[in-house]
Amino acid sequence: MNTRFLALGLGFVIATGANAEGMEERLRTQLRSTTQQLQALQSQQAQASAAQLAAQNEARAAQAQIRQLTAELAKAKGLAEQLAGQQQSLHSQAQAQVAASAEQTGKFKKAYDELLVLARGKEAERTSLQAQLAERDTQVQQCSAKNQQMYGVAKQILTAYENIDVAEVMKIRQPFAGSVRVKFDELAQGFGDELYKTQFDAPQAAIAH
Repeated sequence: MNTRFLALGLGFVIATGANAEGMEERLRTQLRSTTQQLQALQSQQAQASAAQLAAQNEARAAQAQIRQLTAELAKAKGLAEQLAGQQQSLHSQAQAQVAASAEQTGKFKKAYDELLVLARGKEAERTSLQAQLAERDTQVQQCSAKNQQMYGVAKQILTAYENIDVAEVMKIRQPFAGSVRVKFDELAQGFGDELYKTQFDAPQAAIAH
């Protein structure tokens, strides 16, 4: 009986030892699993921390970019307002220049019209003076021709007086020398007519011309 109890006790001890070994193995397995889970959680936490840090960095970079874009937008807005002001100023200057050019053009046109009227008046005056000059030239030519005629008549008179005989002059003084007196009267009348023809009357010459 003791032997049976001893065998039972030994079996119990062996069974208990076997159970202890199985439990230890399960605990080790569970420990490894827990350790792996812990490592996975730590890895996930590290990744989450890295992602959070990256997100924070990206957020800070985005905020900096937003500030930069806001500053650039404000600068662009100011530049646009400045350009709009310059454009308005240039537009006003252009309108002023156009108005000044139109006024200057009007002045030039008025001056041109006045000069044109003056030039036409001077041309008419020149034409009139040229006609008067031509008329004066004609009168001078006529006067010169009359002078030549008068010179010829004067020469004829001198020649006639040079050729008068003293006897003929004495006959003129005789009471009965009518024929001789008539001859000399006709000669004197002829010379008088020739001298009258050599007279130059400018108005009559202009009318005849």
